[in-house]
Amino acid sequence: MSAEVSNNPAVENKVEDATAQNENENAPEKTENVVDTGNAQDDNVEKQDAAVEDTKKESETATVTTKSEPAPKCNVHKTNFEKDMIYLYQFSRTPLLPSLSPYCLKVETWLRLAGLKYENVDHKMRFRSKKGQLPFIELNGEEIADSAIIIKELSAKYGKDLDSGLTSEQRNVSYAMIAMLENHLIWIIFYWRAKFPDNVLKGYKVNLQHALGLRLPNSILNFFFKITFGRKGTKKLKAHGIGVHSAEEIEEFGKNDLKVLSEMLDCKPFFFGDEPTTLDVVAFAVLSQLHFLSKDVQYVLRDFMTEKCPNLVGHVSRMKDKCFPDWDEICTKLDLNAHIQKPEPENKEGKEGEMEKSKEQENEVDKNEKELEKEKTNEKEISEENKEKEEESK
Repeated sequence: MSAEVSNNPAVENKVEDATAQNENENAPEKTENVVDTGNAQDDNVEKQDAAVEDTKKESETATVTTKSEPAPKCNVHKTNFEKDMIYLYQFSRTPLLPSLSPYCLKVETWLRLAGLKYENVDHKMRFRSKKGQLPFIELNGEEIADSAIIIKELSAKYGKDLDSGLTSEQRNVSYAMIAMLENHLIWIIFYWRAKFPDNVLKGYKVNLQHALGLRLPNSILNFFFKITFGRKGTKKLKAHGIGVHSAEEIEEFGKNDLKVLSEMLDCKPFFFGDEPTTLDVVAFAVLSQLHFLSKDVQYVLRDFMTEKCPNLVGHVSRMKDKCFPDWDEICTKLDLNAHIQKPEPENKEGKEGEMEKSKEQENEVDKNEKELEKEKTNEKEISEENKEKEEESK
């Protein structure tokens, strides 16, 4: 930081201006009547040397002041970040789904398809972006929020455009379908969740104690979740507009969306051919919320997709196998970073050696304690014998 400030052209210009000004101010005045030219020249030389020294001191003080300026504050949560590591902030894992948020699952799926290095931050859902959203990422000390903006920024930075092979017409279709998924079908799923918050906990087997990192009993946490989640969700649904319709109308909207997706996919492995694009990522993130819902909970849209749109079920399975080979490990261990290789455990020989050393130390301690006890007993016996002898002598 100091090097950057000292090489700043603006600072250099200020120093040069100050030097020129001092030279003009300290220059010797010209007089017509000169009595002693030798003394005058010496005086001029001394004045010039003094002016140069003054300008040097001022330039040095200017440089010192610029170097002593405080560094800008880091406005990210991960202050000890690794360069070019993408830190992803999202919701906690569940036993059936890596994330209950389609937007969070969308970003993580895209990161895996793009092959970028990332790490999930275990923040227990305490942090939100400056926009109040999840997910958001931090990259090299900067925050990027909103799933669409995250993908756009990272695509441009790393040259990872999943839609590079699409025609302009296909890009337009993809844009329209993503808008339908994120601005319509997702909200239909959110409507069901807000209306039946109890089924959200049961259907995804959510453990709020683990998800929130709290010690309160799950019964208390579940009680407050049902109240707050349902109330807030209902307000958002009404503000969006989907909440003013009846349950039957909303279910019909959802079925129509699934039909359109199914007809567009047809018999293809992915929506635009043999390789997944951004549309496949978004569709997987949304449809997973339906497909991986527990069978213990009834939901019309999930059953409709399973029975009437089997190709969508196949699409979800293909995306899961391609992007999440560690799916089972994620869901069983609830590990946010199952994709990151863990450090190798210590050698068994080392552990056994440490165990043996600890046992030897314990044995030595026991021996010392026993010897001390013997010495104490001997001292007691000697003292008692002495007392007896003294009594006998008396």
